[in-house]
Amino acid sequence: MSAVIIIPARYASSRFPGKPLHSLKGASGIAKPLIQHAWDAAMRVPNIDAVYVATDDERIKAAVKSFGASVIMTDPECRNGTERCAQAMINEKIDADVVINFQGDAPLTPPWFVTDLVNAMRLDSSAKMATPVLKMDLKTLMQFKEDRSKGLVGGTTAVFDHHHHALYFSKEVLPYCDTNVLASEHMPNFYHHVGVYAYKPSVLKDYLSWQESHLESLEGLEQLRFLAHGCVVKCVEVDAQGRNFWELNNPSDIELVAAGLI
Repeated sequence: MSAVIIIPARYASSRFPGKPLHSLKGASGIAKPLIQHAWDAAMRVPNIDAVYVATDDERIKAAVKSFGASVIMTDPECRNGTERCAQAMINEKIDADVVINFQGDAPLTPPWFVTDLVNAMRLDSSAKMATPVLKMDLKTLMQFKEDRSKGLVGGTTAVFDHHHHALYFSKEVLPYCDTNVLASEHMPNFYHHVGVYAYKPSVLKDYLSWQESHLESLEGLEQLRFLAHGCVVKCVEVDAQGRNFWELNNPSDIELVAAGLI
């Protein structure tokens, strides 16, 4: 399957304004803007035909051009990354079997997460899009719960059926579990939703014509619009292979993300 990666990037984040341009040092000790770290991560994915950054901001465009990446300008009215990817695909006349939305605030995303998505799309013809889920250990689960107790909107959780088709995504920790069970042998599985998406181009175009769903507006999660319109979302369980995975959702995440950068 031919595949193209689009990295949506906007400057006006309510939780972290200017986030794509925030400078981070990885293991190399070289400071780079977050969007460049995301670009580097996307470029490590094998068998990808092209990688683009989609933005509406001239400052981000200038930064992206400075490190030699390709930019597609999009409308400031795009409400989320999926809308921006859809518009970028149309503006650039991208012709691919799969379009991948690679989050600009998740440079710790391993390349095999994306490869696993493309393979899942190939094997499940009913899926119009796919997204990774990562089984949490107790330490990660406690980190999620700590964020919520502090009123921080951090990572997202996912629940899905026996076919690994999504039932729901939430910024709350799902499923509910009594605290007495958490550290026991009966602790259920909790899945961290990794904000990467592989779409069939047809459903990405449909997304632009659909109204924002009520649950999407409440949770602030763009993928809920697909579920509201009966779209099958394949949850692909991935293995971090010992790597630390976290997104840069809030300024408090900077140290955690920087520690894992190459």
